[in-house]
Amino acid sequence: MPQGKKPVLFILFVFLTLLFRPVSVPTQEVLRGEVLIDLEPIYAIAGGTPYPRPIDANTARMRALEEAVLFFSAMIYGWSFHYEIGEKARGLTENLELEDLGTIKFGDPAFSATDLFSRDGKFSMWADYRLSDTQRRRAGTWRSGSVRNLQALGYSPLFESGKGPEAGEGAGTAEVTVDWIGIKRATLEDAAKSGLKALFRGTERNRPREARGYIALAEFPRFFISHGQWAVSARFRLEVREIIPFAVY
Repeated sequence: MPQGKKPVLFILFVFLTLLFRPVSVPTQEVLRGEVLIDLEPIYAIAGGTPYPRPIDANTARMRALEEAVLFFSAMIYGWSFHYEIGEKARGLTENLELEDLGTIKFGDPAFSATDLFSRDGKFSMWADYRLSDTQRRRAGTWRSGSVRNLQALGYSPLFESGKGPEAGEGAGTAEVTVDWIGIKRATLEDAAKSGLKALFRGTERNRPREARGYIALAEFPRFFISHGQWAVSARFRLEVREIIPFAVY
């Protein structure tokens, strides 16, 4: 081969190597969790009629989708909290408020459901949610060194106040309208409140007058029935932004 052609071939080889080199694409972060729905949820008996009635696969699928949206919203956005801890000796009442920081919409294209099946009287659905760049940055703040982990139980009635067979409504009838997702949300928020109360009342050396910050769900929770109530075991991530001691007042 003529000596003058070697540099040209070498340059061409380098160019083709760079052109067809695999491009490194950042992996999109995906949240994942499992939802379980009872297909035969007989929680109460009124007038000899089981309540509520067993549900079909389509109803179970819709409830599972709604719950997954609720859980992903609580994991990505969470709540802000303001806790006035209270003190009986000083005549100060306790007050704890949670405020939603955001929700994902039902039908969001970043949401997908996989591995749907039924077993042992339960409908199981695994759900994925692909985080956008903004959501990924937000989720990353929950893994910083200042964030605490918090485990708590929450409770709420099986039925909304004034509804259900114990209130005489729907006894002996085929169907009663119940806000299932509202009940699950209330149970989850009760767990967040219980965890915050236990933290600030039990672990702070000098119990503060007020505390503010943010709390988010760390993973999909587990719901169950306990002593005639809905119960949930949930793990949270907590970021305390402000603690106001009694000395300020």
